[in-house]
Amino acid sequence: MSRTRQFLDKIHPYFARGTRLERLYPVYEMVDTFLYTPPDVTTGATHVRDAIDLKRVMTYVWIATIPCMLMAMFNTGFQANSAMEAMGLSAAPGWRGAILDFFGYSPYNPISDLLHGALYFLPIYIVTIVAGGLWEVLFSVVRKHEVNEGFFVSSILFALTMPPNAPLWQVALGISFGVVIGKEIFGGTGKNFLNPALTGRAFLYFAYPASMSGDAVWTAVDGFSGATALGLAALGGVDAIREGGLSWWSTLIGFEQGSLGETSTIACLLGAAFLIYTRVASWRIIAGTFLGMAVTATLFNIIGSDSNAMFAMPFYWHLTLGGFAFGMTFMATDPVSAAQTQTGRWIFGAMIGFMTVLIRVVNPAFPEGIMLAILFSNIFAPLIDYAVIKANISRRVRRHV
Repeated sequence: MSRTRQFLDKIHPYFARGTRLERLYPVYEMVDTFLYTPPDVTTGATHVRDAIDLKRVMTYVWIATIPCMLMAMFNTGFQANSAMEAMGLSAAPGWRGAILDFFGYSPYNPISDLLHGALYFLPIYIVTIVAGGLWEVLFSVVRKHEVNEGFFVSSILFALTMPPNAPLWQVALGISFGVVIGKEIFGGTGKNFLNPALTGRAFLYFAYPASMSGDAVWTAVDGFSGATALGLAALGGVDAIREGGLSWWSTLIGFEQGSLGETSTIACLLGAAFLIYTRVASWRIIAGTFLGMAVTATLFNIIGSDSNAMFAMPFYWHLTLGGFAFGMTFMATDPVSAAQTQTGRWIFGAMIGFMTVLIRVVNPAFPEGIMLAILFSNIFAPLIDYAVIKANISRRVRRHV
């Protein structure tokens, strides 16, 4: 019996076994496993492949996103303050303005930038937690199983993929779709074949393309217009990006418009290093994704095109533009929806890298690419594992014949 359940049984008879409030025990179990080490840990195969428990895996992934969270807040505020300075605006509208008036709106004030960005990031994250958490609790109560920490990671990944000026009702709708359709209808954590956070983001991408496709610049200032780096690239390649005032170094560090947590490649790579060191993420998937992207981009460079400037974009630009680094680090390495065999992980990652560049270069209607490439590869992950296992069996049979 968990510590939380023992405590509730003692403090009031309404919480005792056999009462109506017993249905809420999954919620109490979630609190218990968050505060204490659970008495039972995962030992068999679903998606955790060693003795480490689910709580620690999810905690490590959340910690790995901290550089992206900090950069999300700082860059969002920096872009907003820079736009306000260029437009001659002296105050932000609404409740944010009442808070920010004390610190000012200078893009050269790090505190102002961080606070301004936090006032956009935190509401998105809070709405994600509340809306998605309600669905998690509802399904746990109905199915009478404990609420696990899987949503803890899905919530932060989903929030970091959102534009900073996304309407909060769209945030709630997207995470609801991701949790219910992307995970819970298949049985919950460990049984979904698609990444829940990416499923919710893809739903918003197709349902509300005007605000989610990246055609308009994602800067949290009303009246500011422009195009994202990938949007510029789709029109004129690398030259158009440079003419828009962006250098490769600025895209590497993350000082560009884009989704909240996807702009900084350095922040994503720091998270990747931590996940690889803790053995939470597969380095084979990350390496395979990068190699698949680099080889495909180089092939397009060799082929060339007189009408499509994206053919000439080098692989190191693909790495820093859009959400490639974020998707390669946090989405492609999802231990549930990715391939499980060692060889299969190389193939799975290479497919993601190949599909990303193919979508970006050949189909300019979808300038991002990484999101669709990961979801496409998720569908084929079981088939990849099956083919690898069958090939291993056939090789062993031939060896002993």
